[in-house]
Parts: sequence; structure tokens; C-alpha cells
Amino acid sequence: MTYRVCLVCMGNICRSPMAEVVLRRTLAERGLGDRVTVESAGTGRWHVGDLMDERALDILARHGYDGSSHRARQFAGDWFARYDLVLAMDRDNLSNLRRMAPYEVEVRLFRSFDPSAPEGAEVPDPYYGGPEGFEDVLALVKAASEGVAKHIADEIGR
Repeated sequence: MTYRVCLVCMGNICRSPMAEVVLRRTLAERGLGDRVTVESAGTGRWHVGDLMDERALDILARHGYDGSSHRARQFAGDWFARYDLVLAMDRDNLSNLRRMAPYEVEVRLFRSFDPSAPEGAEVPDPYYGGPEGFEDVLALVKAASEGVAKHIADEIGR
């Protein structure tokens, strides 16, 4: 059985694809890569089919990650049945996901898995800022990915 995760932000070109790439590697490093599928999507449709934001790609590449195969897509309400875990990057997207859910489903904030993060902590949107915002997002994503990997390992009994 494959455990399936979807990471969700607004346009699926910055935060959620960065988290997808980082979480995928984190899981692989813990021996879970072949048991977990990690995907990402946005709640909006503005960037569907687009590559990841160049600044996000650049930051990832500078830290040894490859996000070049990413193409943005939009999350749809009927996707909830596909996933074991749906994680929102911020409260706005959390609210959007809960509104589109066809039934009661657990959707959590991504940073809720970072034990050092305060309750309700979000991954801020770096889109309208400079490269330092993308660096900050990468650091937050790395920290939360460790907690998500631990949670998944516990869930699948490893």
C-alpha cells in the first residue's frame, strides 16, 4: 500500500512545490520513498501548467534539489479520496480546502508538524518578495518535512 500526501498552496508555483521536492527527499533519506507518494497543487487556477517560480527553482538548486519537472495544477474537491494526508501551507488555503471538501476530512497546516513552530504557524507566501523570502520558505519547509516524515513513518508502521 502506498501512502499519499498532497501539499497545497495558492498557485502551486512556490511553496507547495518546494515542499513537495523537499519532503520527497526527506522521505527517501528515511527509507520511505518507495512507500509514499508526494504531490502538490494549488487552490487557484492562475498558474495551471506553469513551471515552478524561477526564484523557487533557483533556491532549491542552490541547496541541491531539483524542481525542474514540476508543473502547476489545481486541487479539485474530488481529489480528497486520493490522499491520506492533505496539508495546506497557510490558513487561507486551509479554509479553501475545507470549503471544497465533499465530506468531513482532516486537512492540516503543513507547519503543524514542526515541533518548534507555534500553533497555527504558516509558510508565508514569498511570491511578491525577494529571494530571501524563498530562503525562509525553504528553511520552514525542511523543518516541517522532518515532522511529516516522522508522522508518516508512525502511520505506516515503520
